Amino acid sequence: MTKRVELAIAAVIPAAGVGKRMQVAVPKQYLPLNGKTILEHSVQRISQHPLVAALWLALDKTDPYFAGTPLVNGALQRVDGGSERVHSVLNALQLIDATAYPWVLVHDAARPLVRQADITNLINGCLQAGYGGILASPVRDTMKRGQATAGRNLVAETVEREQLWHALTPQFFPTQQLREAIAQALAAGVTITDEASAMEWAGQPVLLVEGQADNIKITRPADLTLAAYFFEQQHLEQTLE
Repeated sequence: MTKRVELAIAAVIPAAGVGKRMQVAVPKQYLPLNGKTILEHSVQRISQHPLVAALWLALDKTDPYFAGTPLVNGALQRVDGGSERVHSVLNALQLIDATAYPWVLVHDAARPLVRQADITNLINGCLQAGYGGILASPVRDTMKRGQATAGRNLVAETVEREQLWHALTPQFFPTQQLREAIAQALAAGVTITDEASAMEWAGQPVLLVEGQADNIKITRPADLTLAAYFFEQQHLEQTLE
């Protein structure tokens, strides 16, 4: 999609995964949620933000499901996904003109509940700081490090939860810096789990911006039920405003 805005921000949504942990016949991003696919909700949440000027969607080359969604007629750029999420993101970044789009948002296809206010807070926080960052949620539970012993998972130690955060998306970084960080990290054989991990490896600061805990990633079957509940709660909030 393309819009005219004062600050042109690009967005990337990697959606080439198969979602094996959902234990369903179709990739999780195509499961229904409140009358639309999860992917449709995620694309809509990102593309409707007034500062997002263009969106790249990374899909598996053989994806047979995308053509059956309204997104096929949408104003977005389709790019071939890679073997892992990080490769899909890099494929998209390589097509983005960093001069036209100096900053980029990367969002999980399976996070359909991100709030516009959180996206705005992330963008404003990073622009004010002068470097990239991520939406995140503080850890509230006691954390245990596990250890597999004789076929059982045992507690190895209790990890202090102070200053521990759950990494969420979107994640927001200067386009050129992120592209170079991911490419160089992959070339060095570094495991990249999200965009922030590439920037951390490159020695760049990463801002933590607290986001709402209902910005969940749908990974397992029970998450879909929880997402439907959160969706209704968000709708209720809007009607009461």
